[in-house]
Amino acid sequence: MTPAERASAVAFALKNCALEAMAPGDATMRALGVYERGEMDVAALLDAADAETSGIVGGRLADGSLDDHARDHAGSIAARIVLLVERGWAAQGNLDELVAIHRALFEGVFTDAGQLRTSNTTREVTADRVLAKNPEIFFPAALIETGALNIATELADKRNLIALDRDVFIRELAHIYDELGYLHPFKGGNAMTLRIFASRLAHDAGWDVDWGPVTRDGYKAAKHAAYRGDTTGFERMFDAIVRPANPTRIFLIAGWSQGPAH
Repeated sequence: MTPAERASAVAFALKNCALEAMAPGDATMRALGVYERGEMDVAALLDAADAETSGIVGGRLADGSLDDHARDHAGSIAARIVLLVERGWAAQGNLDELVAIHRALFEGVFTDAGQLRTSNTTREVTADRVLAKNPEIFFPAALIETGALNIATELADKRNLIALDRDVFIRELAHIYDELGYLHPFKGGNAMTLRIFASRLAHDAGWDVDWGPVTRDGYKAAKHAAYRGDTTGFERMFDAIVRPANPTRIFLIAGWSQGPAH
């Protein structure tokens, strides 16, 4: 990877964690800096991060957001994001791609990495008691594969959003993003997986997504509006962070100012 690509991978890993209220510890942060300078390979980065989180019981992913139970694992997860970016994965535009991303993020951290949820679940913790108690607020677990196939077919019919005008692309990306959020194929870690999938999808369609300006509160507001069928929050979010792709650089971005590739 080039220096700019390493910088982008690290920045995105930290941003993806931050949007789940997770921050790696000091040892992992130092290792990320060494990796970014090209003085450490990604395997050594992973070892350093896992050493910092050794002894922490991983267990299984909990329902909803990672923020309430996975903070101590932030270093290991951040390093795995960098590993995933460096080694890549098959861009399939379907459930298999989501599973591959989820497994790469959480394997060795949680025992159900890459496993589809098998029971119905509610939206993450919310002050809205109706939402919190509704077991059907996410897609029924028994139909996840069917729902995922429908979304993948829709994407294929739309040529994976390639060659769309910017306003149309943003509207379609927000729609697919919401559909996959509703699908909620995993017990936890869905949003982190979805941000990676959406970034890859956008880049291959000719656009880059800069997650840098997105705040945790802003993201949650857009997500909760989408719970109620209003995707305009996601449309506004993507409108603010999408620009034509730079084919010379990596597609997972958190800040346009990173590195000479900009």
